[in-house]
Amino acid sequence: MTVGVPELQAIADRVVAQAAPGEQVEAFVMRGGETAVRVYEGEVEHFVSAQSEGVGIRIIRDGRTGFAHAASLGEDAIAEVLAEARDNSAFGTPDDWAGLAVPDGVPQVPQKFWDDDLAAYPTGDKIEIAKALERLALAADPRVRVEDCNYDDDWGEVAVSTTTGIRESGRGNSCYVSVSTLADDGDETQTGFGFAVGDSPREFDLGKAAREAAERATRLLGAVKPPSKRTTVVLDPFVTSQFLSVVSSTLNGESVAKGRSLFAGRLGEAVANPMVTLVDDPTDARAYTATDIDGEGLAARRNVLIDGGTLRMFVHSSYSARRMGTSSTGNAVRGGYASSPGVGCLALQLVPGTLDQAALIAGIDEGVLVQSVSGMHSGVNPISGDFSTGASGMLIRNGAVAEPVREFTIASTLQRMLLDVAAIGGDVDWLPMRAAGMSLVIRDVTMSGS
Repeated sequence: MTVGVPELQAIADRVVAQAAPGEQVEAFVMRGGETAVRVYEGEVEHFVSAQSEGVGIRIIRDGRTGFAHAASLGEDAIAEVLAEARDNSAFGTPDDWAGLAVPDGVPQVPQKFWDDDLAAYPTGDKIEIAKALERLALAADPRVRVEDCNYDDDWGEVAVSTTTGIRESGRGNSCYVSVSTLADDGDETQTGFGFAVGDSPREFDLGKAAREAAERATRLLGAVKPPSKRTTVVLDPFVTSQFLSVVSSTLNGESVAKGRSLFAGRLGEAVANPMVTLVDDPTDARAYTATDIDGEGLAARRNVLIDGGTLRMFVHSSYSARRMGTSSTGNAVRGGYASSPGVGCLALQLVPGTLDQAALIAGIDEGVLVQSVSGMHSGVNPISGDFSTGASGMLIRNGAVAEPVREFTIASTLQRMLLDVAAIGGDVDWLPMRAAGMSLVIRDVTMSGS
């Protein structure tokens, strides 16, 4: 990684050095911390400043995997974890594809993950940022109340070492603020939200976050159920990010191997409008989840999943790649030292177009701007592709935003939605999520309301 952590690397190396003959051993060592501030009516309602550390050890022998972890980096605790992982491997179920990642020669893309300004930023100033964002949101519109206003940051240091030759360590930190709003007009209440991200709190655009939170809430006042019909939808950038996250689950190599993806067996086929190029690119420094290594210590890389509408590849960890007879794409993911690696997209994004949301709407005679959705992940079947989610937003009429609507559903299939993409916005929004957002126009979606 770009900045090493010698102390943690030494711990991981010592664990691996204790491998017995015939064993594959992986040590994943981690420590980190977070600050979470929630402000309400100018006062701190919730405050957390916490740190943690721990180690996770995997041992593979004769196709049997054992894993154990502990929330301590003490020598005695690590010795116990190693012994427990070794015992667990003896009782594991044999798996022909079990094994650790092997260095593949893909070079890392150097990036900046650690910001000294954020690391040294005073706690009191973090609290003041949350209070300032609340004040700005309240000042944006007299009908707006703030439900909560949050400042969040975290930092982490990681080292991984394996008997197969992987040896990496590094550190990073990140931060963002968010605000949730309520808008009242005497008869009803609507909700809104806004975000600001940056390498340092000094980079936050608090004014933009406040304005968006107020506008999202106030423009829904007076919303009614729309009539049911098939129509064109414009997904707001935040909704597009959620939509891409759903799509990413169908491009997961482990899901494909288990027959749980609608795209299984479709490599090389046209699965989307030719204007759609979908990329998982954790090497793009603008992505909130950018990284230079994956959860197994292999170099992160730019993977083009859908290229000009054609399905080109799935994302793989070393395990799913062995199971599918291919190579890892550097997409192992893990939740920390207490879990073994899985597989998933790291930083998903559509290659953007050039038009902003207003220009996209100007080209639509009749449709709906989907501002927020509910239950998207639970409303999608990754095997059949059936898609249905609750939504709220604004009708589009003659190229302009019209009256607000709520309590309706939008429904289609993932297959049809990708093929029916009509335009991709250039209004990229780098959200604190694993997928970037931008406005997305999709034709022929069923809107069910009154």
